[in-house]
Amino acid sequence: MRYLAAALLTLIILLQYPLWLGKAGWLKVRQLEQTVTDTHEQNLELQNRNTVLFAEINDLKQGTDAIEERARSDLGMIKKNEILFQIIESSPSDGLPSANIARANSAP
Repeated sequence: MRYLAAALLTLIILLQYPLWLGKAGWLKVRQLEQTVTDTHEQNLELQNRNTVLFAEINDLKQGTDAIEERARSDLGMIKKNEILFQIIESSPSDGLPSANIARANSAP
């Protein structure tokens, strides 16, 4: 009777091995499902980025407003008879902003 129980237990273990640890076992399937989920999320992020880029391309193709905005922000260009005010943020460790320091030093 012991030999029969040991043989059945061995048979059950041998049948369970491919189910859990084989090529198409539960653990491998779970890993692949996680990989598919991660890849799907990355694809959605890339699709959103592509949508934004296509909208920007269409703006650049159709109007001059987007080109003007790009020239102002990236290249620092200004129009004729236009005054540019540039605001420089100071770090919190400084006592006064740089513009205020210059004014304080030049005061009599």
